[in-house]
Amino acid sequence: MTLTEPALTSLAHGGGCGCKIAPDLLQAILAGTPQAAPFASLMVGRETSDDAAVWRLNDSQALVATTDFFMPMVDDPFDFGRIAATNALSDVYAMGATPILALAIVGMPIGKLSVGTIGKVLEGGASVCAAAGIPIAGGHSIDSVEPIYGLVALGLVHPEKVLANRTAREGDVLILTKPLGVGVLSAAFKQGRLDDAGYKALIASTTQLNTLGARLPDLEGVHAVTDVTGFGLLGHALEMARGSGMAIEVDADAPACLPSSIALAEAGVRTGASTRNWTAYGAAVILPDGLAPWRRDLLTDPQTSGGLLISVAPDRAEEVLALARTLGFASACRVGRVLEGPAGVTVVQGP
Repeated sequence: MTLTEPALTSLAHGGGCGCKIAPDLLQAILAGTPQAAPFASLMVGRETSDDAAVWRLNDSQALVATTDFFMPMVDDPFDFGRIAATNALSDVYAMGATPILALAIVGMPIGKLSVGTIGKVLEGGASVCAAAGIPIAGGHSIDSVEPIYGLVALGLVHPEKVLANRTAREGDVLILTKPLGVGVLSAAFKQGRLDDAGYKALIASTTQLNTLGARLPDLEGVHAVTDVTGFGLLGHALEMARGSGMAIEVDADAPACLPSSIALAEAGVRTGASTRNWTAYGAAVILPDGLAPWRRDLLTDPQTSGGLLISVAPDRAEEVLALARTLGFASACRVGRVLEGPAGVTVVQGP
């Protein structure tokens, strides 16, 4: 008897980084957990909601460790695996590290999905790791109600070259390396409103490895980095502001957007996670008068496997932009700046 398989997205209540627990709820959960004892070798922990943990191994090496997994945002199993793996490795790159190996995290509804479909998910993840030059050296699998895939990702960086989200400096320029709109396009896909060109743009963005991150520690003037994922540009900018004790200004019109994402957002297409994000942190963000609701939706749009947000000295910004574009990040652009002031985010618009 041939298994009639449902679409991957029909088996999941959410997809991609839109599955993340809302930032305010996450903080409430973590606030109730006991603090870990201090460890001399732990360079980066959970204190500022950074992208990965960092453990000093010796004077020349630090281990970067992270895990990331989610439910499908597309129906093609190979693409799902690619997106999830790219997203997981992004946290390593965001710390300025080079990946060394990964472990697979697999949860699949056995009996609903065929062995072949599950295998395609794993093949997609393996193809991304191969492109990054690392093996998937093992992992763990369970029989779960919803399909889940992701990685434990490990990398190495020099202890003096770790890039955290808490070290932005006054006067820095903020650069974003990928366009916004992933959540909008994924919502349109689920609604049957995304054309072939939009789907191709979605896949191209979410499967582009943030390899630029491993090059940033060697550039003078790069002070802080994070990747923009489930909490949207404003949410991750707010984490950088709070971690650094600085005010961050974001230009609403500056970020590049994926093809058709603006038109779809204007038509009211958005994810529930976008609204959830704004509810969670909107009190810490100042918006300009007259900002269109759809523009705010894009700024809070959950970005699965989004770009790097880089805080760099203004006289070095063009060097970073040039390298990003050389490495294939054609949409890299300035999106804001770091200012002295209370930790928070202000959105500006217009000249």
